[in-house]
Amino acid sequence: MSDARDLLIELGTEELPPKALKSLISAMESGIKEGLQKAELEFKAIRSYAAPRRLAVVVDGLQTAQQDRLVERRGPALTASFDEEGNPTKAVQGFARSCGANVEDLEKLETGKGAWLVFKHQKKGEQTSHLIGDILQQTLQGLPIPKRMRWGDLPGEFVRPVHWLVLLFGDDVIPLDLLGVSSGRESRGHRFHHPQAIRIQSAQTYAPQLETEGHVLVDMTARKEAIHGQVLELAVSLGGEAVINESLLDEVTGLVEWPAALSGSFDKRFLELPAEALISSMEEHQKYFAVRDKVGALLPYFITICNIESNDPAQVIAGNERVILPRLSDAAFFWDTDRKRPLIDRLEQLKTIVFQNKLGTVFDKSNRVARLASYINHQTNGDPELANRAALLAKCDLVTEMVGEFPDLQGIMGRYYAQLDGENTEVCEALDEQYLPRFAGDVLPKTKTGQALSLAEKIDTLVGLFAIGQPPTGVKDPFALRRAALGVLRIIIESKLDIDLLPLLNEATKGLEGVAIEEQAVTDVLNYLYERLRGYVSEKSYQVDVFESVLAVKPSKPVDFVERLEAVATFRKMEQAESLAAANKRIANILRKNDVEPTMTSIDSGLLQEPAEQALADKLASVGSTVNPLLANRDYSGVLTKLADMRETVDAFFDSVMVMDEDMSVRQNRFALLNQTRALFLEVADISHLQ
Repeated sequence: MSDARDLLIELGTEELPPKALKSLISAMESGIKEGLQKAELEFKAIRSYAAPRRLAVVVDGLQTAQQDRLVERRGPALTASFDEEGNPTKAVQGFARSCGANVEDLEKLETGKGAWLVFKHQKKGEQTSHLIGDILQQTLQGLPIPKRMRWGDLPGEFVRPVHWLVLLFGDDVIPLDLLGVSSGRESRGHRFHHPQAIRIQSAQTYAPQLETEGHVLVDMTARKEAIHGQVLELAVSLGGEAVINESLLDEVTGLVEWPAALSGSFDKRFLELPAEALISSMEEHQKYFAVRDKVGALLPYFITICNIESNDPAQVIAGNERVILPRLSDAAFFWDTDRKRPLIDRLEQLKTIVFQNKLGTVFDKSNRVARLASYINHQTNGDPELANRAALLAKCDLVTEMVGEFPDLQGIMGRYYAQLDGENTEVCEALDEQYLPRFAGDVLPKTKTGQALSLAEKIDTLVGLFAIGQPPTGVKDPFALRRAALGVLRIIIESKLDIDLLPLLNEATKGLEGVAIEEQAVTDVLNYLYERLRGYVSEKSYQVDVFESVLAVKPSKPVDFVERLEAVATFRKMEQAESLAAANKRIANILRKNDVEPTMTSIDSGLLQEPAEQALADKLASVGSTVNPLLANRDYSGVLTKLADMRETVDAFFDSVMVMDEDMSVRQNRFALLNQTRALFLEVADISHLQ
C-alpha cells in the first residue's frame, strides 16, 4: 500500500430516532466501506460510532491516492479502421479524437474472434481527499430513512437537522459543503455537560477526546454495556434483579450520550396488577427497567437511565416518580374496568373489527379458528370442546381497555381475565400460547389446546390469504405469513404432533363459506410450507440433495418428513448409497423415456429369461416382505438399510440384462421389474436426487 492516513467522518445532528440509530450507523459504515472498495482504495480497518447527536466512521490506514493503472479502451474492428488505400476511416478518426490521441497512437489487439484497434494509456490515480466527498454523499443518500425532511431554507434533506461535519484525513480537513454545513475539525460535546466545541486532534483521538473532554460515550457498544452494567448493579442494591428487555436496552442506548442510572419507587398497591401490565407501562411509556425479586415477583422499584450526571439526583428521582404515578394509575383503571365484564361477553364486539375485507371480521375468523382448533385437538387426542372455547375467547381481549393501551399484552391479558372468569386452566393458558412462537427461537405452546389454537390461527390465515389470491410477494408480507408458516412447522415437528397437513388444509377451506377460493389454494399453501421447511431443515445441517430426495415423494406429515430426512442422511453415508442412487436415476430415466405407468408392476415369472433378472425378482420378493413391517412402523432407516443389500443384485441386472429387448412382452416385464424396484425406494424417498 502507498502512503496511508486515518480518516474521520462525523456528522453532528439534532437528536436522532433512538430505535433507528443502530440501523443508521450500520448502513453508514457499510456505505463508506463499499464506496472505498469501489474506488479501489485500500485500508486496514473501518469502525463506526453512534450517539443520539452524531454518526461517525473511522477508517484506519487509508490510501492517500488511487494506484496509477493502465486503461485499455477498444475501438473499431481493424477491418473497419482503414479503407482500401490504407487511409484511416472516419470511425477510427472519431475514436482517436474521443481518446485525445492520434490514430498512430492506437495499438492492434488480436483475439480468436478478430482484430481491433485499442487505445492504451496510463491513468493517474485520484487523490483520496478528492473522492471522499462523493462517497460520503452517496452513502448518506442510501441510508434507511423512510421519510427525509427539509428544515427552513437549508439545502438538502435528512432525517434530522445537521449542525456540524468533521472531515479529517490525517492532519488535514477535507473541505466539503454538505446539508447546509461546512466541514471542519470541531465536534460538540454533551448538550449540557460540555456544549462547547471540541477540536478533534486526529481520527484516533476522536473517541477518547469526546469521552474525557465532552462527556460523550460515543462507542455504541461500550455505552450499551455501561448501561447494562449500571442497571444490573443498581437492581442488586435494591435487593432484586433487573428485567432486561433487549429492545429497550437498545432504545435507551440510542437516547443517551452519558448514561447515569437512577432508581425510584412506586406505591406497592400497584403490585396487585398483573406484572406484565406494570412492566409494559414502564417500558413502553417511560423507558424504565423493572425490578423483580429472587423468585420473580415484581418489586415496587424502577430504574431509569438519565442523560446527565445531576448535582441533585433526589430531585430527578422525585420527578420520575411523579411521572410514573399517572401511568400506573391508568393501568390500574384499565384493570378494574375490564374486570367488570366476563371475557366472553366481548365476543360480539369483534364484529366491529375487520380482519381482511374478503375474509370478514375478527368475529368471523374466531369462529373459523374454533372449528379448526376442535378438529386439530380431535386429531391429537386433545379435548375439542376446550379448543372451541379457547378459540372463541382468543381475540376477546383485543377490545379490552388494557390491550387497547398496551397492544403487546394481547393474549397475556386474555389469560388473566379468563382466569378471573373461572375458565378451564388449559383454556386460560391457550389464550397466551396462541401467539407462540412470536419470533425465531421462541418457546412453543405446551398445552394440547394451546398447540391446537396456535396452529388453527396460523393455518386459517395462511389458507385464507392464499384462497383469495394474496400470498406474500417479495418483501411484502403484511399478515406475517412467513412467520406463521414457520410457526406451524415448528409446533408440529418439535412437539412431535402426528398431523397430516393436506387434510388439515382442506379442512381449513371448509370454513371459508361465501369466499371465492382459488382452485390451487391448498396446493399452493402446501408448497409454501415445503419451502419454509427447506429453510428450517437447512439450519439443522441437512444437505440440499437429501431434502430434495424426500420432497420428491411429498410426505404431508412434517414429523414424517423429518424422519425420512434423518434416514436418507444416514443412508447417504453408506458405501452402497452412490451405486444405488445412480441405479435409481437410471431406472427413472428409462421409465420416463418409455412413458411407463407407475402402476405397471405385475411380473410374469415365465418371461424372466436371464439369471440376473430372476435374481432381482427374487430379491424384490424377499426384501419387500421384510420392509413392509418396517414401513408400517415408519422405521425408514431400517427400510433403507435393507434396501442397501440390493446393490449387488441391481448392479448385476444392469451389467447383464438388456432392458429394451426386441420382444415387447419381455421388455414390458423388465419395465415392471424396474417399476417394483423403484417403488420400494419411493416408499421412503427418491434417492435418485442424491449427488
